[in-house]
Amino acid sequence: MYRLGVINNGTLRKDIQTWIALKLRKEDPNSKIGQDKYSGDEDHYWALRDISFDIKQGDRIGIIGKNGAGKSTLLKLLSRITAPTEGTIKIKGKVASLLEVGTGFHGELTGKENIYLNGAILGMKKRRIDQKLDEIIAFSGIEHHIDTPVKRYSSGMYVRLAFAVAAHLDSDILIADEVLAVGDAEFQKKALGKMQDLSTGEGRTVLFVSHNMGAVKKLCNCGIVLEMGKIRASSNDVEYLVMNYINNFQEEVSCFPIWKNDGSLANPYFTPICIELQEEDGSLISDYISAEKNYRIKLVFNVEKINPQLDYYFIFSDVNGIVLFFTRPFDYLATCFIKIGINTVYCIIPKNLLNIHSYVITLGADIKNSEWIINPDIESCFVTFKVTKKGDMPIAPISIISPEIKWVVQ
Repeated sequence: MYRLGVINNGTLRKDIQTWIALKLRKEDPNSKIGQDKYSGDEDHYWALRDISFDIKQGDRIGIIGKNGAGKSTLLKLLSRITAPTEGTIKIKGKVASLLEVGTGFHGELTGKENIYLNGAILGMKKRRIDQKLDEIIAFSGIEHHIDTPVKRYSSGMYVRLAFAVAAHLDSDILIADEVLAVGDAEFQKKALGKMQDLSTGEGRTVLFVSHNMGAVKKLCNCGIVLEMGKIRASSNDVEYLVMNYINNFQEEVSCFPIWKNDGSLANPYFTPICIELQEEDGSLISDYISAEKNYRIKLVFNVEKINPQLDYYFIFSDVNGIVLFFTRPFDYLATCFIKIGINTVYCIIPKNLLNIHSYVITLGADIKNSEWIINPDIESCFVTFKVTKKGDMPIAPISIISPEIKWVVQ
């Protein structure tokens, strides 16, 4: 529990009294009469409360949740950086933690000197650091800058060096917060591989916090979902946890089945007029759509000049911005179908393709290899909707799409 606002009693004398009482494990003489020390009133905030779990040796546990759910607080408790307000934590083995970029580094010292400093802080003997020095430097990938003061390092170089030291410690438990997100894609892949090797090959335990669900699924064999300081779910099925988290914590999206051009988009080769998400019979949908029915997207646009290099398409993505696929009419229709004046085309969404989820369909258009007409990353030209499953047997939330795949026995 954290106390909000200015933490003092108003006078130095009372602050000293409170501090002495805390050290002697006595009641605070300056607390209000009858006040519950852990009441959680408006001046106090429970970052974590009433959580309990066991982690076995060799587990790679992913801790996921929204910002403010208590993930970093949990790691600080397990690293003994913060003391718990109540309850106990029992850890068997040495802990190496990597919680913030640059923790334990001195800006004026070189990278090599900071390896010795950081290693000493994390409990390594100098002789052991000497043995692993070349391996640490090689893994960090910053050999050319190892004799440069780290104050001149980028954040990515910081985290490369810090992770290289932590990963090569003689520790039993490695705790890593979101810091790996600072590194580039190559280093993230390298770091995840190293943590996997530490767990499977050397029997070390890894606790990993990340908002990168792909990294969590790749590394971890079990997981915990935190919500408002409490464990919302825990399982050895990481795939299920991730999809459950995405489906339940995604941004709520309202159903906007129609988009109309307000006049801000105009181009002689392609000017969209409206996009409508419709039932098969052409009626506009008003609420959720079923996964068991066909639907269609109606696109109306105006053409003043025909350009053979025109390309337009729909991008299907989920509400979290994950692109699923895109579809373009020119893969199925001849370019000659475009005519001067008003054009109307339909894109059919087949049944049993989409899973229970919220979706966005965005329109994009361009002159091939030349210029944008509608940049889907900038222009707000889209419709949104949510899919439900009709009947008593909902599709398990294990994937964003759920196409009907045929199987044949021969």
